[in-house]
Amino acid sequence: MVRLIEGFFRVPVALRGPFVTLRRVSRGVEGEWISLRRRSRDFLQPWEPLWSKDVLTSRGFAMFLDYHQRGWKSEILRGFLIFRNEDGVDDAGRLVGGITLSNIRYGANMTASVGYWTGIDYVRRGYMREALSLILEYGFGELGLNRIEASCMPDNRPSTRLLLRCGFRIEGEGRSYLCIDGVWEDHLLFAILAKDRRLRLETL
Repeated sequence: MVRLIEGFFRVPVALRGPFVTLRRVSRGVEGEWISLRRRSRDFLQPWEPLWSKDVLTSRGFAMFLDYHQRGWKSEILRGFLIFRNEDGVDDAGRLVGGITLSNIRYGANMTASVGYWTGIDYVRRGYMREALSLILEYGFGELGLNRIEASCMPDNRPSTRLLLRCGFRIEGEGRSYLCIDGVWEDHLLFAILAKDRRLRLETL
C-alpha cells in the first residue's frame, strides 16, 4: 500500500513504499542527480532521447527542474525521483532513478504515459518494480486514471519484463515511435487498465 505524504492542496510530497520513496524533483538533489546520471551515461543513453551538451551541468538540471515544475502546475505531468529507503526506515537514502507520469489527459481519456530510468548502480535490485507499483497505485487511485501506457524498444528486455511483471499488456508496435539517441526507433506499446490492476491485486 502506497503511503501518500501530502503538502497543500493534496499535492503529494512523497509516495512511500517499503524499500523506496518517490519524491518530487527539488533543487537540493542537483549534485546527486548529476553524479548518478554521469556514472550511468553509457548505460542510459541507448534508451533515451539525445542528451544535450549541458545536460550534466547546473544549467541542465535547472532546465530539468523547470520542466517538472511547469508540468505540475499545468497538471499534465507528475514526476518523481526515486530514493532508496535506508535500512527500511522512513528517511530516504540514495538516489536510485526517476519515474514520471506524463501527457496526463482527463475528460473522456483519463490516461497517462509512464516513463522511468534507473542508475547503473541500482539495476536488477527490485527498486524500479516497487517504484512502478507505487506510481500505478497513485495514478489509478489519487488521479483516478483509467489507463496508463508505456513503451520500450523491442530489444530492451529488462524493461519489457518489468512491464509484464507489473501487469501491463503488449498492445502493438509503433513504427519510428520515438527519437532515441538521435535515431527514430520502433517501440513496443504497452498499457494497463485500472480494472487490470484491481484484478491483479485481488489475486496476489
